[in-house]
Amino acid sequence: MTKQEKNDVIEVLKGKFSQYNNFYITDTESLTVAQVTTLRSHCFDKQVEMRVAKNTLIRKALESLDAEKYSGVYDSLHNVTALLFSENPKDPAMILSSFRKESKGEKPELKAAFINGDVFVGDNQLIALTKIKTKNELIGEVIGLLQAPIQRVLGALQNKDEAAQPVAEVAVEQAAPVASVAEVAPEALAPVAEAPAVEAAPAAPEAEAPAAAPEAEAPAAE
Repeated sequence: MTKQEKNDVIEVLKGKFSQYNNFYITDTESLTVAQVTTLRSHCFDKQVEMRVAKNTLIRKALESLDAEKYSGVYDSLHNVTALLFSENPKDPAMILSSFRKESKGEKPELKAAFINGDVFVGDNQLIALTKIKTKNELIGEVIGLLQAPIQRVLGALQNKDEAAQPVAEVAVEQAAPVASVAEVAPEALAPVAEAPAVEAAPAAPEAEAPAAAPEAEAPAAE
């Protein structure tokens, strides 16, 4: 490989490391060509990008970007290295675990994983990485936690309404006889209203004034 070709590879790797916040460093040594092809196919199905490169070129690419940021993965750059780049931090771990179960082997071996700034070193970290929470899963859990109090309040209100409904029905049933009495009351009072009034005693006849006595005639003058 010429110097220009090496520089080209470094530039490509720098672009990938800048693009992805998650990448796995795996050891694919002893895998057959057919197995590597199958592994690439699994990665393609999960939108995981697989690249094989020399360890020295990988390190130069990382150091040129941020030597301190990636310092935790330098010791894992040995033997044959295949890089797995992914937006989802859990997908490469799931692919490696599934592939090893199908092939009944221990390869590819996980040498290190860089997940959103955190470094996981060693193949014994693979199981833990298969259980890592993705961004969408974390958002779903937060939404669930936020909705839980609202659901409890709604449930309490619903239970309160259901408990109050029989009480209201009993109150209506108990009030019904009162309404019936109110309906009967006018009929009970009717005879009192229809009872004949006591006739007033006839008024005593007014005493006639005595006729005035006839005036005495004056004697005629002679």
